[in-house]
Amino acid sequence: MTPKVLLTDTTRYSCATRLAIGFSKAGIEVSAVLPARGHPLLMTRALSKTFPYSGLHPLESLQAAIKASEPQIVIPCDDTGVQHLHDLHAQASSQGQSGASTAALIERSLGPPESFPIVSSRFDLLKIAREEGLRVPEMSFLHGGGDIRSWAEKQKLPWVLKADGTWGGRGVRIARTQKEAEQFFLRMTRPMGAPQVFKRLVVNRDAFGVRPWWNRAEARITVQSHIQGRPANCAVVCQEGRVLAGIAVEVVSSQGPTGPAMVVRVVEGPEMMVCAERIARRLKLTGFFGLDFMIEEETDATYLIEMNPRGTPLCHLQLGKGRDMVDALWAQLSGQPLREPPPVTQQDLITYFPQAWHGKGNLPALGFQDIPQDEPELVREILRPWPDRSILALAYNKLWELWLYLTPPKEPISPNST
Repeated sequence: MTPKVLLTDTTRYSCATRLAIGFSKAGIEVSAVLPARGHPLLMTRALSKTFPYSGLHPLESLQAAIKASEPQIVIPCDDTGVQHLHDLHAQASSQGQSGASTAALIERSLGPPESFPIVSSRFDLLKIAREEGLRVPEMSFLHGGGDIRSWAEKQKLPWVLKADGTWGGRGVRIARTQKEAEQFFLRMTRPMGAPQVFKRLVVNRDAFGVRPWWNRAEARITVQSHIQGRPANCAVVCQEGRVLAGIAVEVVSSQGPTGPAMVVRVVEGPEMMVCAERIARRLKLTGFFGLDFMIEEETDATYLIEMNPRGTPLCHLQLGKGRDMVDALWAQLSGQPLREPPPVTQQDLITYFPQAWHGKGNLPALGFQDIPQDEPELVREILRPWPDRSILALAYNKLWELWLYLTPPKEPISPNST
C-alpha cells in the first residue's frame, strides 16, 4: 500500500510545501489541511487532496480532513497546528469510543499525551533536558516584575525573554538592562487587542489569531541567561522515541540575532544529535521535531535553548545515509528497508529558499541553493511579497510600536503574591 500522510499548516511559509514535494517524490501520498486562500501548497503538483483549515473552527477542520484522507500519520508544520492537534486529542479522548481512532492517530503521529504540555513549554522542555544531563542555560519562569527582580539578584545581563507559542524569533527579546527586561515582559504579556486581530484578518489574511484572542489566551514567558556564541540547530524524524534520521547545522547567516536562518553549514554535530536522541527517548516522541542551540564562543560548549515540536526547514533535505528524513519516514510507513537515494548536494553550505531571498545581502550565491527548480509556479508564488511585508502592514507595525511606548501597560499581579 502507498503510505499516506496529512500535513497541517496555519501559515504560508514554505516548510509544508517542501515536505509535500519531498514526500510525493518518495512515493508517499500527501494530503494537506491549509488556509483556503493564497497558500503556496496550492501551487504544487505534490498534493493528492487539500482541505480547508478554518481559523474559527480548527478542530472541526482537522477532524474532517483526517476522516476524508485516512492518513497513517499527521505532520504539523507550525506551532499553532501542534496545539490544535493537542486540543483535538483531548476532545477526542473525552468522546470515548467515538473518538478513540482520532486520539490513537494523533498519538501515533506525535507521541503519548503526557509529552504534549512539555513540548509546548519552553521552560518545561529545558527542565526535562536538564534532568537528562543535557547542557542548558540558566532559566526561570516569569509571573511578574517581582520575578524579574529576583532573577536579577543572581544572573548577570544580558537576558533572553521568550514567549511560548511563538516561532521565527517573533516571541524572543534580548534585554541589555533590567528596565528593558521589565518593559519587554509587560509588552509580551499584553493581551492581543481587537486592532491586532483585525490587522491579521485583513492584512495578513490570517484568521488563526481570533480563537486565542476570544479565549483570552495568556502568554507564558521564560527568561534565560544569554549564551554568547553562534546559533546552531538540528532536526530529526523519530518513531516511539527512536531517532530514525537527522541533520545538524550551524547557522552562517540569519534574519537578525533572533530570526530564522538563511544560510547554514551542515556539520556532524554529535552533541546536538545526542540531545535529540535523549529528548526523543525521554518523551517517546514520534514524527518530526527540531532543536535550537547556542555554541558558546569561549568554550565551544553546546547549549540547548529551545525545541520546535514540528517540521522545520531542514526536514525535507535528503543528504544521504542517516541524514534523509524523507526516506526514513517512507521506510517506516511502508515497512520497507531504507532505499538511501543519493544526496541532493555534496556541499556543506545550504542557502534556504525563500528565506535568503527575503533577507538582505547577496546570500543566494552561497553553497547549495535549495530552490524547487521543477516547480516554477511555486517559486513565483513564494517570491511574491508576503502580506506582512506590504506597505500597509509595515505602516501598521510602526504605529503599533509607537502606541506601545506611549501607553505602557500596568504590571499584572503575580499569582504568587499575597
